[in-house]
Amino acid sequence: MATKRDYYEILGVAKGASQDEIKKAYRKIAIKYHPDKNPDDPSAEDKFKEAAEAYEVLSDEQKRQRYDQFGHQGVNGGGFGGGGGMNMEDIFSQFGDIFGGGGGGFESFFGGGGQRGGKRMRKGSNLRIKLKLNLEEVAKGVEKKIKVKRYESCQVCDGNGSKNGSSLQTCGTCQGQGQVKRVVNTMLGQMVSSSTCPTCHGEGKMVTQKCDACHGEGRQLREEVISINVPAGVADGMQLSMSGKGNVPERGGIPGDLLIQIEEEHHPTLRRDGNNVMFEQYVSFVDATLGASVEVPTIEGKVKIKIDPGTQSGKILRLRGKGIPDINGYGRGDQLIHINVWTPKNVNAEERQILERLRDSQNFTPNPGKNEKGFFEKMKEYFQ
Repeated sequence: MATKRDYYEILGVAKGASQDEIKKAYRKIAIKYHPDKNPDDPSAEDKFKEAAEAYEVLSDEQKRQRYDQFGHQGVNGGGFGGGGGMNMEDIFSQFGDIFGGGGGGFESFFGGGGQRGGKRMRKGSNLRIKLKLNLEEVAKGVEKKIKVKRYESCQVCDGNGSKNGSSLQTCGTCQGQGQVKRVVNTMLGQMVSSSTCPTCHGEGKMVTQKCDACHGEGRQLREEVISINVPAGVADGMQLSMSGKGNVPERGGIPGDLLIQIEEEHHPTLRRDGNNVMFEQYVSFVDATLGASVEVPTIEGKVKIKIDPGTQSGKILRLRGKGIPDINGYGRGDQLIHINVWTPKNVNAEERQILERLRDSQNFTPNPGKNEKGFFEKMKEYFQ
């Protein structure tokens, strides 16, 4: 699979570009590579789609924020399902207003020279669900099967809402085109403006008898089991998108998308910090003094670590590569183990006598060396 180009690079704008700059850049590219203006260039449509995908993400503040943080994986290639399911009519219906013309979009901008006037292709509503994942699933990636209720095309009328699928007549207002046109005189000359037919709402046909199964809607609510492949390294609040798995609109059109919001469940012992995993390990005063071998949990199971003799409270041990994989494939985080020396709150008489004898011992008098790092130095080192 070819590597996706950076969305900012596609539109030729800086990462901090304003929405107005992004819109102007997309408009310029879309005009240049519009298929109707490049009938002999098969690559023009691909560039046109590529620009539309980039604009679809960068024009949405939430999607843009996820893209800036997590790259293409954060938006799953954009709302068009990574480009593979992109439909030209889908682009026209969503972004045609950028070119003016009151909904006619491309045809009105190009002065009526376009060939894409036809019926308006509607898109169904998106579905939104929350998907809970534990830390192990986040680290390894997982396939989840979930039940979703969504509107699908009626199988009786084939989605057009008419009785037996054939009780239709051509709309008299638009003559089956789904759009009505009007000529506007401007200082630049005549401009052809197209808008959705107010009678058939862009469908081009009228239902004379409604389907008994769907009552004229052309769709029915059904339950479907959908398999979701969640990549390793997703984060709480991230939104994934599955193109075409949303609701089908009434009487035909493009299905909406399924939007999956990730919810990361609380782990009983481990805490996530970016791609690193944190763990608090308590050791006794004796083990910290004499050294010990202790067992700690990780995402992949329990491992043994060595506590060196004379370990100070606050020391951070690092298990490299035991954290969360980066969602963009840039390696893997670590597990950081914060050592806490446990001081007993209650001691018996015998224990007190032993400690009293050690109180004045030179080895038990605090005497940090020059190489001993304080709390602020440790935090500075950790965040570097």
